[in-house]
Amino acid sequence: MTESLLLIAGGLVLLALGGELLVRGAVGMASRLGISPLLAGLTIVGFGTSMPELATSVQAALAGSPGIAIGNVVGSNIANILFILGVSALILPLPVNPASFTRDSLALGGSALLCTGAVLTGTIGLAAGLILLASLVGYLWWAYKSESASHDAEAVRHEHEAEDRPVPPNTGPVVLGGMVIAGLAAAIYGAGWLVEGAVVVAAAAGLSESVIGLTVVAVGTSLPELIACIVAVIRKHEDVALGNVVGSCIYNILGILGITAMIQPIAVPAEIANFDIWMMLAVTALLLVQLRSGWRLSRAEGALLVAIYVGYTLFLALR
Repeated sequence: MTESLLLIAGGLVLLALGGELLVRGAVGMASRLGISPLLAGLTIVGFGTSMPELATSVQAALAGSPGIAIGNVVGSNIANILFILGVSALILPLPVNPASFTRDSLALGGSALLCTGAVLTGTIGLAAGLILLASLVGYLWWAYKSESASHDAEAVRHEHEAEDRPVPPNTGPVVLGGMVIAGLAAAIYGAGWLVEGAVVVAAAAGLSESVIGLTVVAVGTSLPELIACIVAVIRKHEDVALGNVVGSCIYNILGILGITAMIQPIAVPAEIANFDIWMMLAVTALLLVQLRSGWRLSRAEGALLVAIYVGYTLFLALR
């Protein structure tokens, strides 16, 4: 049991380190190649910060642990909305950009509905994975075209996401490429350790793999988002904190679940289909209502989100 807990801890450290190395190396390489900060923020940063979830879900699916593979995605979105956004709003209320709300709310709500539909089929396979991934490509194209045309506040936010992960200006392509490779390797090995340890801990504690995936694994792979959001709020970049969570939720469903299903079909555990997917859909709807009312996420609304997450976690532990 102790060895398994150490595997989980070590896996989480490697996942966090790998994701950061990958993002910084890739953003640095993009800058050297003349790729715009807007495009880098939309694609490289979004994909890189989701690498822990991707590596974990893929390895779990290949290892025959669908509860961890799907629980990681569903649980990460629930934790992102209830816990990470809730804590961020408690520190400082988060303003909403009305100009981008329509697009991002459609993408967030639509991705949640697509995920629910995929889960209810019982098995998420190649066809569903292709639909999810194609939807992500369509969203990124829509966002890039609209933001590059107007260069609005959302465009500036995506540029800041890339600029917040700088590398020394004299860093050469060999070093940057090494950072990308090292980041990928750390994420892959970290995911393997995390899945291996989580499976053993679930069995020893008498919990299902789905519960472990929805809680320990999901929160662990979401730690980079939590740290990034808290840092952004402390720096008074509240728009970055909100955008990080919304973007992460969209990437988790359309990108992470989509790619995982394309690599390995996932049989959906009944407990996730019966309750947790509906929980994810409900908290997504709640967030959209909160963001639209007054165009901000207040401290009171943040406290409500955190309270719901505490209750949800206790329910999982006791069910």
